[in-house]
Amino acid sequence: MSDPLPLPSHLPEPGQVQPLIYAVDDQVRDLQTVGHWLQRSYRVRLFDSGAALLEALAEGPVPDLFLLDLLMPGMAGDELCTRLKADEATRDVPVLFLTAATDPDAESSAFHLGAEDYIPKPVRPEVLLARVQLHLKIRQTQRLLQQKNIDLDQQVRRNTGQLAEANQKLEQLVQIGLDMGVERDRMVLLRKIVQGGRHIANCVAGTVFLKTDHNTLRFEIRTNEEEPLPRAELPLYESSGEPIHRCVATHVALTGETVVIDDVYTETRFDLSGTKRFSEESGIRTISMLTVPMVPREGEVIGVVQFINALDPHSGAVTVFPPELLRMLQAMAAQAAVALDNLMLVESQQALMDSLFRLIAGAIDAKSPYTGGHCERVPELAFMLAREASEVQSGPLAAFGFSSESEWREFRIGAWLHDCGKVTSPEYVVDKATKLETIYNRIHEIRTRFEVLLRDAEILALKAIAGGEPADAAWAAFEARKAQLFDDFAFLAECNLGGEFMAPERIERLQRIADQTWWRHFDDRLGLADAELKRYPAGAPALPVQERLLTDRPEHLVPRTESPALDPQFGFQMKVPEYLYNRGEVHNLRIGRGTLTEEERFKINEHIIQTVVMLERLPLPRDLRRVPEYAGTHHETLIGTGYPRKLTDKDLSVPARIMAIADIFEALTANDRPYKKVKSLSESIRILHQFKKDRHIDPVLFDLFLQSGIYKAYADRFLMPEQIDEVDIAPYLG
Repeated sequence: MSDPLPLPSHLPEPGQVQPLIYAVDDQVRDLQTVGHWLQRSYRVRLFDSGAALLEALAEGPVPDLFLLDLLMPGMAGDELCTRLKADEATRDVPVLFLTAATDPDAESSAFHLGAEDYIPKPVRPEVLLARVQLHLKIRQTQRLLQQKNIDLDQQVRRNTGQLAEANQKLEQLVQIGLDMGVERDRMVLLRKIVQGGRHIANCVAGTVFLKTDHNTLRFEIRTNEEEPLPRAELPLYESSGEPIHRCVATHVALTGETVVIDDVYTETRFDLSGTKRFSEESGIRTISMLTVPMVPREGEVIGVVQFINALDPHSGAVTVFPPELLRMLQAMAAQAAVALDNLMLVESQQALMDSLFRLIAGAIDAKSPYTGGHCERVPELAFMLAREASEVQSGPLAAFGFSSESEWREFRIGAWLHDCGKVTSPEYVVDKATKLETIYNRIHEIRTRFEVLLRDAEILALKAIAGGEPADAAWAAFEARKAQLFDDFAFLAECNLGGEFMAPERIERLQRIADQTWWRHFDDRLGLADAELKRYPAGAPALPVQERLLTDRPEHLVPRTESPALDPQFGFQMKVPEYLYNRGEVHNLRIGRGTLTEEERFKINEHIIQTVVMLERLPLPRDLRRVPEYAGTHHETLIGTGYPRKLTDKDLSVPARIMAIADIFEALTANDRPYKKVKSLSESIRILHQFKKDRHIDPVLFDLFLQSGIYKAYADRFLMPEQIDEVDIAPYLG
């Protein structure tokens, strides 16, 4: 190399740090010359060996460029380059070889080792400075790119984190919407609203207010459910009718606007004295507040969700509610409003349906003064037994139990409607207290005929006397006839009551009385409606006409019209009488026991057919699909002798068996039936036990009915004190 030459200085811009260059060469003169060339533009450190350079690196800063000689004693340049490129701290620093090596492969070997340039000696200073400046610029550009990549990576990470957080909140919003959409419990839904909103808002607490029918906001729930809710409601209007906008919640409810308050203590738009007072009393200082309206679809505001004290996700400190969350929280509140509005609609529909069902049950009871309360008491007793059965942990009833309030409601409605078919049962049939009773007691007609016979006997006596017959004989015959008529009528009246079995001899006497005759002088077809007149045979006899005292006439037979009992789609197995009614007088008075004919008994039993048909034709929702079963099986038995479908134990569910026991026991203990005497509690239990022995009712449920004391609890509520006596249940169990 030649002596150092003066060169123009490449000074850095003001405030810019000069690059640092490490140069190593065992030829000191060459090293000093290079240092002289470089030092005017760069910071330079000179080393006469590779070991000295490595030692300096261990203690000092990493340079911006290495300038190495290739041929050096001790540690040659190629070894030093290898070590520098292997070190993470220096592997990206440019290495320039400045060497007098003449080996043709030395240059390619240098680049193979990772060197950025190869400069053979001798070298001119402007060439060296240009090559150094080029690699420093390349290095600077690389650093800038690396920094930009780092910044970009950090930005991507930040954006990715924000996106992930937004996605997480969006997933929360979607999940909250799904959860709210399927929830059918009001308090659970409100809890999901306030807790879900609190998670999205990342805040300390939340409260839900609901608008009432009397223009107030009522506190419904808050995140801390252990704290009692204020009983006072927030009025939306002054007594003068002016809307109240000074309160945040009422303002939001009235306007449908979202209100964000960054600092409660600097807020001037609203009166927040109550919030501040709560902060002092609870020790929870309220700073930030977000109040969002709950608006279903395009309807009016139905409530307000209020969030308190947003939290910084990193530090946990109270902060303001981020603007980017407002839309998400408004969307959550809208979803909550729709879910709550739907639930309230379902609740109102259920309340309406339940009221209608109870209305039907009450109407059936009110229809007859003798069955009043039956449709009310049977569900009560059925529920008592169902609750007890659901607590059984072993035996045949272990698997029984209603898993939800919906299933309890289904059973309750089935119990209410178990006799809904009685709306089609004529009251005079259901409450028929005497054999001749229809809409009225036809014993009066027969008594009138006896009055006619008595008058005829008296007239006959008077005519005999007028004809010259001795008066004593005539009046004696009259008195005998009179005594016979009174005795016969008393007998018929007793038969009409149905309290005594109609033995063959009683039927024979009935027939003898019926065969007596009387003279009818008036047309019995006058004043009749068309339907009744059609039952009379064509061609009326000439008047006067002699008729039997008691008759079974064609007009007494009421033809049967179409009946669901005959429809095979329902699968009813009941014997259907030929006629709808048979009102023949002898036919009715011949009834062996009780007061009902075969036709009337079927008419009463037909109520269960009508119950099934009515309920199965109703478009009941899925959660009420078993109502027809619960309501329509309480007259079935375990052995297939019941009605209307002659089901057996394989066909009868536990709720259906419960209904049978409830219906029978209520009927046995009822004290408002005109056709039977009031039974005591012990007598009713004894009869119910006979139903058990005959396998008309479930024996396991019967035993539970006794062992649980339900019979006694029911008696205390619904029986007259004089009916309640001691019952030894031991003989009836097992």
